[in-house]
Amino acid sequence: MTIGYAMCGSFCTLADSMQALRDLSTRYDILPILSEITYSTDTRFGKAEDFIREIQALTGHDIIHTIPGAEPIGPKRLLDALIVAPCTGNTLGKLNHGITDTSVTMAVKATLRNERPVILCIATNDALSASYANIGGLSTKKNLYFVPYRQDDPVKKATSLIADFTKIQDTLAAALEGRQLQPVLLPAAL
Repeated sequence: MTIGYAMCGSFCTLADSMQALRDLSTRYDILPILSEITYSTDTRFGKAEDFIREIQALTGHDIIHTIPGAEPIGPKRLLDALIVAPCTGNTLGKLNHGITDTSVTMAVKATLRNERPVILCIATNDALSASYANIGGLSTKKNLYFVPYRQDDPVKKATSLIADFTKIQDTLAAALEGRQLQPVLLPAAL
């Protein structure tokens, strides 16, 4: 089975995402996809070139990081499923409104075209404010599944949600069976 693994720019969650990728790469052929920003931006959480080097070593594939690079995923039916981890509020909005202007949104569009599951692992500080309508909208769409999520700091970041990255494999297994892993809403972190 070939699983697409896409990463967007929630840089503070990339370490958790990398651990999930390490775990998945022992079981599946992984086709890596990075948003253009994630592919090219150094942050206090790490250098882009270090992430790129590790991802390519883990997967044995070059990273897709452009729209033209992601476009063949659909017509060539390259993926059995796609995981977007982390999936930012920006990406949630684009997906909910059909905007395809990044490598990741193109990969999602291409995967959905083939009626294959897309697993969204959200990480956004505005989930319970500006992104709330997009989460609701995406929750009703066919072949989209959410990694269970929770408020990560209800006191200091009341509108922030983060998925439980340790549940990515279980969510993938459920999605491949056509069902949403439950419960989707987890108790808040305290």
